[in-house]
Parts: sequence; structure tokens; C-alpha cells
Amino acid sequence: MSALGDIVHALPAAAALRATYTEARIDWVIDAKWARVLEGNPTLTEVISLDGRSSHGIAAAIRKVRASKYACAIDFQGLYKSALIALASGAPRRIGFQSSYAREGLVALLYTDRVNPRGAHKVEHNLTLVERAGARSMPPRFPLAIRAEDVECVARELSAHGLADFFVLNPGGGWRSKCWPAERYGELHRALAQRHGWRGVVTFGPGEENLARQVILAAGDNPPVAIALGLGPLLAILRRAKFIVSADTGPLHLAAALGAPVVGLYGPTDPARNGPFSDHDVVVRNLRYAETTYSRGASYSAAMLSITVEQVVDAVEKRLGIAG
Repeated sequence: MSALGDIVHALPAAAALRATYTEARIDWVIDAKWARVLEGNPTLTEVISLDGRSSHGIAAAIRKVRASKYACAIDFQGLYKSALIALASGAPRRIGFQSSYAREGLVALLYTDRVNPRGAHKVEHNLTLVERAGARSMPPRFPLAIRAEDVECVARELSAHGLADFFVLNPGGGWRSKCWPAERYGELHRALAQRHGWRGVVTFGPGEENLARQVILAAGDNPPVAIALGLGPLLAILRRAKFIVSADTGPLHLAAALGAPVVGLYGPTDPARNGPFSDHDVVVRNLRYAETTYSRGASYSAAMLSITVEQVVDAVEKRLGIAG
């Protein structure tokens, strides 16, 4: 419902349901700020936006799901807020993860079916939930719709900055302990510009303007372009990118789902579970310093600080098949 990366990782589960139940009504309840990610998704009947900031918004979403009289509700998030929406739907069957896996373990008491997930990656875990609902096993697909107007918006932005061929740096993230310092992204840009003549785009969201400025200042005389993008244009620019460098955060997972080459920077989160899903993508993680904690720290972790610019340059060249 409310985490961009987790939403991306659930897309293949919805696709598997649609491939199995071709005529079924399949709706997805999602936080209103992320609804654009699901718009135009051919696997869904309806996207139900939930405005969790007000009791009115929550009540409206509950009325909507109750009116549809679902046979089954599936909770991918494993939180009280998502499990309660499934319960409020009135669906006689409610499928979720068992208590040892769910993020808030006691929510499992609200499910009729409790599933022990299979596989290493979150995508695989989500697929086990829909397989309990009868979906057939199939290779994961990530349906994402990109609007023509978003493609045109991005084309205008890139043209205004004289960019045709570019890569993306995404310095933000949900919590600081899984991020790489903005200054390192700037140094990375300088190294790639000197070595290959490439120029980058810095993507950032609300409240991340200072991060983008720090990247630009650290990049020196040939800085990247900073572009603030809504979700629609972000999809369009990620699909066009030569590659993206990012920590474990939503834009990285969007890029991977769109097939853009990805270099992921990991520390306190486990790339086997939350990394880019493609085997072609490259992850940088220094196991000597890394401890898988998923702790939402407010400062950079030792594991992320241990990642050097030289390591990331090597990873980019490896991902693109370029001899160093």
C-alpha cells in the first residue's frame, strides 16, 4: 500500500493472478501518493486510492472494498493497516504471511490463510501468496504504463539541458542508514565524466533538494543536471537512462522493473531479498562491514560509508560490459 519498492515487488504477483483468473475482478488498494505507479496496469480492474491522512479517506476506501464483495483479500504488506483493510473488505478468505515473517507479527491472526514464503527475494515471497490463492507459477512480469505526456515532458527537460545520452544518480532514500553520501555521488559523476565523457541526471523527490545540490557541488566543473520529477516523468526518464546508480530505494526498483541497467549500493538491507531482481544487474556491498539489520538509522551506516567511488565505477563498467 505505501512503500514504492514493495509495490514494485508485488507487481508480478498481480500479473500471475490475472494470467490465471482472466475474468476475475482484481483491485489493488494503494496509498494515494503512489497510485500513478499502478495507473494503466493491464492486470488490474481498478486501483483504489487510500488517503490515510484523514478518517474520511480511510472510510471511503473501506466502503469501496466492502461494496465489491471480494472472494479473497491478499495482504502483501503485513502491517496492521493493510491487514485491517483486508478484514474490513468482508472477504471470507484472507491470505497473508505467517507471524514469523510478517512485519507486525500479530497481524497473522487476522488472516484465514498464513503462508510461509518460498525463495530468497521479496518478489518470490509475494508470489507464494498468490499461489496459495490458486495462481499458477510463471516467470515474473512487471507491468508499468508510461504515458505519452510524461515521455514528452522528459524529452523537453533533457533537450533544454542538451542531454540525449545520460545516466541517473539517485541519492535519496527512505532512511539515511541505507543511503550513500551525496558527496560520493558527485565524486562518482566526476570520475565517470573524466573516464568516459558521460553526463548524469540527479533525480530527487520532495524534501531532497539539498541532496541534489550536494551532488552537484561535489561533481566539480562538469556537474550533473538535477531534475525534480513526479512519478510519471520518473518512469519515463528511468526507462531512457543508460544506467542508474542508487541505494535500496523505490527508484532503483522502478528502474529494474523497467529493464534499465542498475548498480545497487547496499549496506544494512539484504540484496538477496531486496536487491534488483535481474541477474544482470550489479550490487556493491562490502560484507566485512555489512550487517543485515533493516534498522532505520538517521545517520550513514558504516557499511554504506565503506563503499568507495572506485568500487562503484568498477561496478558500472561491469554492468555495461566495459573493460576498466
